[in-house]
Formats: sequence, C-alpha cells, structure tokens
Amino acid sequence: MSRARPDASGALLRAIRQAVAGFRVDFQLEELRSRSWASVTFAGARHELAFRLGGAEAGAAAAALVRGLNAAEFRLRGHILADIALTSEEHKEGTARLALEALTVEDG
Repeated sequence: MSRARPDASGALLRAIRQAVAGFRVDFQLEELRSRSWASVTFAGARHELAFRLGGAEAGAAAAALVRGLNAAEFRLRGHILADIALTSEEHKEGTARLALEALTVEDG
C-alpha cells in the first residue's frame, strides 16, 4: 500500500502566503494550475500561479517576495522546490499582481 503524497501546489501556495505574512496585505489567489512533470530520475509538477496583494503594504510585500525569490527555501512537505521564477509583475495604487512559475519534485 502506498502513501499519498501531500499536494505540492497547496504546499507551494501556503509557503508563498507565509512569505508575505509579515505585511498587512490582502492575498487574493487569481489562478493556480499544476501539471505532472517527470524526467528520467525525478517526478514532480510544474505550477503556474497568479495572485493579487492589496492594501497599503502591497508594494512592499511584493518587492520583498520578488527580492528573495531566488534565495527562497520554501518548506514543502514531501516535495522540494527545484525552481521558481517571476513571470509577470504589475503595480497599481494599493495593489500588486504577481505571476510565478515553479517546478517541484517529489522528495524521496
């Protein structure tokens, strides 16, 4: 009997929310798509997500997240974040919209 792996997309979303938790922002998920991915040695998933941050600290939260993205060590139970990249960023007064792509691989 095999044990079900935790959902990588949900874990990734929780980690991103946690990354902006120190700011007073409203987090609104706009899109989250995941599809299976595999190489000869690894199995995992590719993720595309878009979200909007609203509030007085939206710009600062977005800037901090983007600045730390390459060094981010998101903890994803059962998965490893192999790659993450910003694909789009828009700022308007009081809001920031970010789109990210990520690759997760199963751990173990």
